Amino acid sequence: MSTARTALETEEHQALRAAVAALGKRYGRDYMTTVIREGKHTDELWAEAAKLGYLGVNLPEEYGGGGGGMAELSIVLEELGAAGSPLLMMIVSPAICGTVIARFGTEEQKRTWLPGLADGSLTMAFGITEPDAGSNSHRITTTARRDGDDWVLTGRKVFVSGVDIADATLIVGRTEDARSGKLKPCLFIVPREAPGFGRNQIDMELHAPEKQFELVLDDVRLPADALVGDEDAGLLQLFAGLNPERIMTAAFGIGMGRFALGRAVEYARTRQVWKEPIGAHQAIAHPLATAHIDLELSRLMMQKAARLYDEGDDIGAGEAANMAKYAAGEACVKAVDQAVHTLGGNGLTREYGLASLITASRVARIAPVSREMILNYVSHQSLGLPKSY
Repeated sequence: MSTARTALETEEHQALRAAVAALGKRYGRDYMTTVIREGKHTDELWAEAAKLGYLGVNLPEEYGGGGGGMAELSIVLEELGAAGSPLLMMIVSPAICGTVIARFGTEEQKRTWLPGLADGSLTMAFGITEPDAGSNSHRITTTARRDGDDWVLTGRKVFVSGVDIADATLIVGRTEDARSGKLKPCLFIVPREAPGFGRNQIDMELHAPEKQFELVLDDVRLPADALVGDEDAGLLQLFAGLNPERIMTAAFGIGMGRFALGRAVEYARTRQVWKEPIGAHQAIAHPLATAHIDLELSRLMMQKAARLYDEGDDIGAGEAANMAKYAAGEACVKAVDQAVHTLGGNGLTREYGLASLITASRVARIAPVSREMILNYVSHQSLGLPKSY
C-alpha cells in the first residue's frame, strides 16, 4: 500500500522506517504467534532490535542511546507492528522509564539504567494503575514514607506488563507533603527481587508474549536513591512519562491496524468468487479505503505529538498525544474488524493470524487510559468545558 508519510519525514526517518520494516519482515506474525503459543518471550527480536540500536534510539547518546526522541522510537514500534511483531515492552522500558530517568534521574541512576535500557540488557516495567483507582491517578493509594534515610512503600498495582522479565519496576507512589499534609505523586525504582515486592500473574484472555501482573508492595524498603528526581516535582515527572506512553500506544495501534489492513487488501486483490476479485466491489473496497485514511490521519497526529514532545512542549504534546492515542485506538479497532470481515470465515482461522487481533486491538482503546477519559481531557483542557467529577 502506498502512504503519504514520506513527504513529512526526513531522509533519516525514512531510512529508519525502511530498516525496521526489513527487520520486522524477517520475524513477522508467525514468529509472534509461535512465541505466544509456546509461552515464551520475544527474546530474539528484542535482542536484535537492541543490537541494531532501535530500542534506545530515543535515549541520550552519552548513555549509549541514539540521541533521538519519540519521533524515532514511534517509527520503530509502528513498523514492527505493521510487520505483525510489535514489542509492547518498548512502550514501557525505553519510552516511559527511559525517558523519565533521562530527564529527571540522578547521574548515578542514568549511568546505572540508561545504557542497559538502550542495549536491551536491562528492562524496566511501569506500575501506576491500582485496583480502586483505575484511570484516576489522584486516587492512587500506594504510599511511600520515610524511615531514616530509607523509603518504605506499601500498596498494590494491577495490569503491570512484563514484571517477570523486568529487572525493576518504576512505581508511582505518593508521599506526604510536609508543608500541606497532602499526598503528591513520586516515582521509585523497585528492583524485581526487593523483599516484600510480590507479583501475581493475571489470567488474561488477551494472548500476548507480555504477561500482566498484580503487584503487592508490603513494606518494601528502598534506599534514598530509589526516588527518581525531585520529591516536589512528581506530577511533572509523571506526565513526562505518560505523554510518551500515549504516543507509543498510538504507534502500537497504527502498526497493528496496518498489518491487519495489509492482510485484508492482499486477500481482496486475489480472492475471486464472481467475475472479478472481491476487492473490485465497493462494499469491500470502500471500508478498506476508509480504514487506510483513518490510520494515516492517526499517524499525522502521532507525528505532531512526537515533534512537540521532542521540542520540549509538554503541554502541547499532552493534548496531541491524547488525541493521537484516541484516534489510533479507534482506527486500529476498525481496521482489524474490517480486515476480519473482508476475509469472512478465513478471518477467524489461525492461518491468517487476524482473529487474535480482535482482542489485542482493544488494548489501544483501553490502555493506558480509556477513550472516555481522553474525551474528558479534550473537553476540559481543549474546549474549556466544566467537569462533572
